[in-house]
Amino acid sequence: MSPRDIPNLLTALRVLLVLPATWLMLEHRYASALVVFGIAGLTDALDGFLARRFGWQSRLGATLDPLADKLLAVSAYLVLGAQGVLPAWLVALVLARDLVIVAGSVAYHLRVERLEASPSLLSKLNTLLQIVLVLTAMAGQVAPVPPAALEALVWAVAATTLGSGIDYVWRWGRRARRVLGGGA
Repeated sequence: MSPRDIPNLLTALRVLLVLPATWLMLEHRYASALVVFGIAGLTDALDGFLARRFGWQSRLGATLDPLADKLLAVSAYLVLGAQGVLPAWLVALVLARDLVIVAGSVAYHLRVERLEASPSLLSKLNTLLQIVLVLTAMAGQVAPVPPAALEALVWAVAATTLGSGIDYVWRWGRRARRVLGGGA
């Protein structure tokens, strides 16, 4: 093991934190779940910082990092949706977007060319809002959260989820047509 493996080890830790975070939410132990999510967030920030600062980026890390983030987010959305903390329609929208992006990425990679994806600014905003919504929804199970704040976050996540999903389909569809010779 070398220091350049540290970001990938932190990402692996984040993947491992999915199980306790999910279990704690299922057990309605939201305060503890918030702590686990906080640790996961710190590992995410630290692995990204180390990879960029010291040039320790790797193909494995580029694949595992978003996978770890998605596993945490999807598990949180599924549990909070099943418990009625988040609306089922929002959970379905978030999952549908992720499925479309994953299916599109695989199809692009297999049929067009090797995919070198980079998240758009809208997608980064969507990820941030999704995380803030999960944390706010869990915090609302521990202490009062203004319903209007939670509702505003739900609609902001819905809008950015829909917008970023459409953006990905449009941008990568256009790029596929260009690469395959069908024009822009």
